[in-house]
Amino acid sequence: MKNIDETIKRRGLLLVLTAPSGCGKSTITRKIMGDDPSIVVSVSATTRDPRPGETDGEDYFFMKTEEFRQKVNAGEFLEWAEVFGRHYGTPKSAVEAALVSGKDVFFDIDWQGAEQLRKNAPDDLVWICILPPTIESLENRLRARGQDSDEVIARRMLEAESEASHWADADYVVVNDDLDKATRQVRAILDAERIKRVRRTGLAEFVKKM
Repeated sequence: MKNIDETIKRRGLLLVLTAPSGCGKSTITRKIMGDDPSIVVSVSATTRDPRPGETDGEDYFFMKTEEFRQKVNAGEFLEWAEVFGRHYGTPKSAVEAALVSGKDVFFDIDWQGAEQLRKNAPDDLVWICILPPTIESLENRLRARGQDSDEVIARRMLEAESEASHWADADYVVVNDDLDKATRQVRAILDAERIKRVRRTGLAEFVKKM
């Protein structure tokens, strides 16, 4: 049986978690999304070729460079970037359809992409920055993985400092000194944002029927 909150129609939100590499963002995201069917992952458009097993419209919207540029000029992307000569972007139409249906859309992007979302969809964006308790703990986490050379770790630490420097641009900051606690805090933020009056488009109808 649905609880009362689930019966009131609402507009979804754009959920962005940004974090330096090694802060636990991927683990927190999996935990949050694992048992929540109301969250869908944003599907990006790209000009790169499909890889074996990838499906158009599910993994990416694959398109030619000229088509992509035309859509950029027409303002059809919420955010986009060029990476190593390939273009990536988030189509507005698919995201808007999800929001109207009450779905929350998760974005796996960096602070620059989040800034574009802030500009193009300020009322829908919920931006959470995940930080480590100390820089030393972050480096220890990266070394504990045993996957990267000292040179790669040094580069990741520089990138981490750059990413972390944009904490003040986010709506919320969660310090991940305990994974379970950080996950609960992210969930609490999501729960609170979902019941904001401006997002609950069905409140007027609900109150009328009380």
